[in-house]
Amino acid sequence: MLKVKINENLEQKLDLSVTEDDDHAQSNAVTFSYRELATATNNFRKESFIGEGGFGSVYKGKLKSGQTVAVKQLNHSGLQGDKEFLVEVLMLSLLRHPNLVNLIGYCAEGEQRLLVYEFMPFGSLESRLHDLKPHLQPLDWNTRMTIAAGAAKGLNFLHNEANPPVIYRDLKSSNILLDEGFHPKLSDFGLAKFGPNDDRSHVSTRVMGTHGYCAPEYASTGKLTMKSDVYTFGVVLLELITGRRPLDMICGDEKHMLVDWARSMLKDDKNFVGLADPLLKGQFSEHSLGEAMEVALMCVRDEARSRPSMTEVVNAMNYLTSRRYDPNADSGGKDRRVAEGEGQMQNPPELDEKVEETSLLNRIQDRQRAVAEAKMWGETWRDKRRQQTQDVTS
Repeated sequence: MLKVKINENLEQKLDLSVTEDDDHAQSNAVTFSYRELATATNNFRKESFIGEGGFGSVYKGKLKSGQTVAVKQLNHSGLQGDKEFLVEVLMLSLLRHPNLVNLIGYCAEGEQRLLVYEFMPFGSLESRLHDLKPHLQPLDWNTRMTIAAGAAKGLNFLHNEANPPVIYRDLKSSNILLDEGFHPKLSDFGLAKFGPNDDRSHVSTRVMGTHGYCAPEYASTGKLTMKSDVYTFGVVLLELITGRRPLDMICGDEKHMLVDWARSMLKDDKNFVGLADPLLKGQFSEHSLGEAMEVALMCVRDEARSRPSMTEVVNAMNYLTSRRYDPNADSGGKDRRVAEGEGQMQNPPELDEKVEETSLLNRIQDRQRAVAEAKMWGETWRDKRRQQTQDVTS
C-alpha cells in the first residue's frame, strides 16, 4: 500500500491511500530502487544530464526493459521537499490525460528522492522559444498555437475533470514538455493544490511560483483560484506570440513584465504586428495574431472574475488552431513577402513609389481590420458569458 499523508501547508488535511484493491484511485507508478536508476543513467554522469531546475537535475536514462526515460533527482537544498515530492507522486499517479506528462515511477530510498517520467525528446517549450540551438528551426505559427491549445486542454482537465479539482499553480514554458510531434504535456506538479471542495471560492496558501507568471491577486494575497491558472496560461500564450520571456530586458537594463509591455504595444495599432516574434519572419495571419492576442489579454486581466474559464479558453484555442496559416494562401502573408521583395520582379522605377504607397495602405487597413475583428470577437465572447451567467441566476 502506498500511503500518502499531506497535511502541512494544504488547506484541507488529506490522508489518501492507494491500494491494489482500490479501483477508484489506483496508482500505476512503479517503485524503483536507487541502484536501478543509477544504472539507468550511468550513475548520473554528465553525458546523461539533460536539464536542471529549482527542484533538481534531470537525466536521460534507459530502464532494463529498454524504455527511455527522464529521471529527476531532487536537490536536497532545492525548492522541492518531501511534501512537494509526495504531491507530485500522488497527482501524476492518479491523473491521466494526453496533455499531462506520464509518471512511470519513483524512488524514495533513504534520503534519495527521484521521479521517473516518460522521455520527451523535444525538451521544454522554454528551450524551443528562448534557448534555441543553432541547428534547430524556430517554432512556426501553427505549431505555437497547437502547443497553446494542448496546454489549455491539460489545464482544463485539471480544473473540470479531475476529482477533486486541481489548481496547477506552476504553469510556465519550462514546465511544458514536447514530444516528437510537438505534442505538449504539463510536468512538475510539486506545487499543485487541490481546489476548494466546498462553497469557498479560493484556497489560501503561501505564495509560490515564478515571478512574471503569477496572477496579481495571488501574488498579493495568497488567494489561489482556478483563475490564477488562467492568468499564467495567458502569460505563456504571450510568450508563444512574442517570443519574449515573461520578465525580460525589454528597455535597456531594466526588467519589464511581458504583460505590461504587450498592453502598452496594443495602445497603438501601428505596433500591432510588432508584437509577433521576429523569428516568425512575418509567416502568420494578422487576423490570427489579433485573435490570439485577444485571448491572451482576456486571460491576463487584473480582475480574476473577468477572466474566461479554461473551458472557454479551450474553445477559443480550438477555433484558432482550426484556422491554420498557409503561406501560399494567406493574403496578409503574400502582402508582406511582396513588400519585402522576396523572389519578386522589381517594379519599373516610375511605379515604385505608387505601388509602395498602395501596399502600405493595404497593410494598414488589414492591420486595423484584424485588430477590430479581434476586439469584436472578444466582445461577442464576453456578451455570451454574461448571458449564460444571467440565465443561470434567473
